[in-house]
Amino acid sequence: MMRGRAPTRDEKSLAWALWVLAFAALWLTESAVGYTRDESVYFIAAEGYSSWFRQLFQSPARALTDAAIVRAWDYNHEHPVLMKTLFGLSHLLFHTELGWVRSATAFRIPAFAMAALIPALSFLLGSAMYGRLAGLFAAFAFMLVPRQYFNAEMACFDVPVATMWLLVVYCFWRAMEDVRWGLWCGVAFGLTLATKHNALFLPFVLTPFALWRAYSASESQPEARAWLGRFVGVFTAVAVFYGLLVLSLGGGEGFQRKFLLLSPHTLLFAGLAVGGAWVLKGVDKVNAQVTRALVPIAAMAVLGPVIFYLHWPYLWHQPVDRTAWYLAFHAKHNHYAWFYLNQLLREPPFPLAYVVVKTALTVPTSIFVPMVTGLAALVTRMVLGAFTRTRAWVERPVTMTEALVCVNAVASILIISHPQVPHFGGVKHWFPSMVFLGILAGAAVARGCTALWERLKMKWPSLPQAVVAVPVFAVLLAPALVYSVRVFPYGTAAYSELAGGLPGAATLGMQRQFWSSHVTGVLPWINANAKQGARLFLHEVHGGSFRDYQRNGMLRKDLRAVGSPADADIVAYQYHQEFREHEFLTWQAFGTRTPVMGLYLDETPQVVVYVRPETR
Repeated sequence: MMRGRAPTRDEKSLAWALWVLAFAALWLTESAVGYTRDESVYFIAAEGYSSWFRQLFQSPARALTDAAIVRAWDYNHEHPVLMKTLFGLSHLLFHTELGWVRSATAFRIPAFAMAALIPALSFLLGSAMYGRLAGLFAAFAFMLVPRQYFNAEMACFDVPVATMWLLVVYCFWRAMEDVRWGLWCGVAFGLTLATKHNALFLPFVLTPFALWRAYSASESQPEARAWLGRFVGVFTAVAVFYGLLVLSLGGGEGFQRKFLLLSPHTLLFAGLAVGGAWVLKGVDKVNAQVTRALVPIAAMAVLGPVIFYLHWPYLWHQPVDRTAWYLAFHAKHNHYAWFYLNQLLREPPFPLAYVVVKTALTVPTSIFVPMVTGLAALVTRMVLGAFTRTRAWVERPVTMTEALVCVNAVASILIISHPQVPHFGGVKHWFPSMVFLGILAGAAVARGCTALWERLKMKWPSLPQAVVAVPVFAVLLAPALVYSVRVFPYGTAAYSELAGGLPGAATLGMQRQFWSSHVTGVLPWINANAKQGARLFLHEVHGGSFRDYQRNGMLRKDLRAVGSPADADIVAYQYHQEFREHEFLTWQAFGTRTPVMGLYLDETPQVVVYVRPETR
């Protein structure tokens, strides 16, 4: 059974408290975090987008022309713009107009607000499934993983899309009891599409659950089962007709050229919306449970593309061609070199075990073990419950809600694990799975706490459960908290106890750090020791990041960026196995192999600084 119960008043209050706590923690610590290459690109894009909104208020007719839209929105059009638009509007309001916060903080505020929803939603879903102890552990578990906390500070998309993925699943689950949440599921899916392309996989994850729920609910009602057949028929027919259109028009390019406002393509989409609404109206008269199961799928199919189109002005004048370009870009994404177990991964096929190994070596062990335990316990119950001979061994059958969480806990991991999918970026590409693994970890911890409490109650009947839960939470969460504080703000270098920490990961041949943000560890020395107007080669630091360090007061404004060690007075080399030639070039240009200082974490070099001898 899958019952999407509403939270109690106390649970809502706790969820809001968790949101406030997470938001405050992110805001209070972000000033120490450096600017990644991606983030500085998004800063530039966000400023351009916000300038368009200024023009929209000043000269609407001109702003709505394709030329004006392209001028403002063409930059970084390989990604949807929901988050970048929020970054830009936040910067416009809180920095440019009000002057309340520095530039980078203003960009990042929407990212904090989005990331803080993960603890709140994890608590609500975890509490409804396994009780408040499980919900609380799930809420804390996500933010106490150093790499996840680091990414939550970024004005990027990886944590926001994990938030939105969780929100879609939560709305889908709530829709099983309240049909209005089915419509919200469609809205949330549209906003997820507007956040990052990961959302494209969500219908494939959720549709089987909706159809199974509808099929089960209509078991004793032939008329309801017939309406379910019509619903599937409408969607199948539209898919078949779209396929025939592709074939008849000579493939994808011909289909794309003929996709106009007044075309069979648009007519089929309208037919899907009308046909879906007709079926839902008919089935609602027969069986409300079937209706509630199907509404989210229909809402996602119709509202998702509409919201995606409306949110992105760049698509307004040429929606088909520009959407096709966007999808093609991600279908053929670049493969960036990545160091993994002493292998330099440059091109597929990539190791099948990469995602699992990387997760095990980066998530604090006291959190990773409950994740594995929770997932293993659930899968074991599912397998035993599937066979008549072993069904009696299962104390409690697996619910559809648990199956939903289980599938979402592994979906992103399985997608990224495919050997042809680009493997880079640490762990950020499967954050949607980490949210649900946190809920399963909470379930495992809650079961352990309850078992221990029930045993102790035999001796002390009045013993409160909190007396057991608090020390268990402390034992499991304190190591992660301590390590998060120790490694902060260098989150992309974090490795778990299973890796042997940073030194162990270096010995294993793992990527030491990435995204260039660790350069903040040497900027104070450079500011104090560089000569006036010195030329800096900050290895792997994007030109926009160099600008952001200067305009946010982290780097002297008289210092100049150059593009190679040969042109530099000072080089800050960030240790990357795939870019070792930059250090060799520095030795040749400077005539020395001795750095003057560096950033070392647990004695593991992250960034080393060289100074040209004649400029000292």
